[in-house]
Amino acid sequence: MLYMSFYQQFNNGGKVVLIICFAALFIMLCYFALRMVEMAFVMKTKRPLYRHFWPFRKLSEEQLRILQTQFPFYSKLDEREKRYFEHRVASLIKDKFFIGREGLVVTDEMKVLIASTAAMLTFGFRDFYIGLITKIFIYPDEFYSKMNEEFHRGEFNPKLKALVISWKHFKEGFEIASDNINLGIHEFTHAIHLNSIKEKDVSSTIFEDSFKELIDIISNQDDLRQRLIAAKYFRDYAFTNQFEFLAVLVESFIESPQELKSQFPQVYKKVQQMLNFNFAGY
Repeated sequence: MLYMSFYQQFNNGGKVVLIICFAALFIMLCYFALRMVEMAFVMKTKRPLYRHFWPFRKLSEEQLRILQTQFPFYSKLDEREKRYFEHRVASLIKDKFFIGREGLVVTDEMKVLIASTAAMLTFGFRDFYIGLITKIFIYPDEFYSKMNEEFHRGEFNPKLKALVISWKHFKEGFEIASDNINLGIHEFTHAIHLNSIKEKDVSSTIFEDSFKELIDIISNQDDLRQRLIAAKYFRDYAFTNQFEFLAVLVESFIESPQELKSQFPQVYKKVQQMLNFNFAGY
């Protein structure tokens, strides 16, 4: 009897292990099948198969009030998108360290508006955390940068995983909504660009591949390149290098999309593809 009991227990245990192995194998097969389906979908549509998981993080009442009254992009979203946006803002606030400099006290307004800028630019992404940023340093005004020993209004330091901004100039960027100068958008675009080169998630891949396609289009079309320079739509700083061109381009895409679309429809379409920006009237 003792032998039979031990045998039955061993046999039952073996069945449990076998079931677990089959379940793990099934999950792995489903995962790889989903990856293959998404790869085919991305190749055809240039966008991820899905963007959002179930939203669960909430903003405080004060944070939500700031978002509703001070960030116009939020009001352009439908009710479902607003819930996802709130979740992403709350998640970014929790994920990043916000550090005041020169005696500046970090407020909810600073956290919400800075996190909302990042959430807006990555709202078309599935992975929206921008892993190359862990710390956000906030100065009251221009600050002295050791990177090139000059005064800056904003900078992104990938080695330190730090975004550094002047709060005064960050706020000014949103006060005039159509001048295509926005410090927050500009610096976050630098971070997203470098993050897309480093990371291998689907949204980063689409972003980087789309930007390369845009550069190829501009490089191979002399007429387009000359019109971009001559139009004076982009400030001269855009033509410093490819990184600055992209940052200024995204500023223009966000702040004056219809003008960009009417003047340079090819460029507009590529930025829209890059950011997967198919909402809020874009």
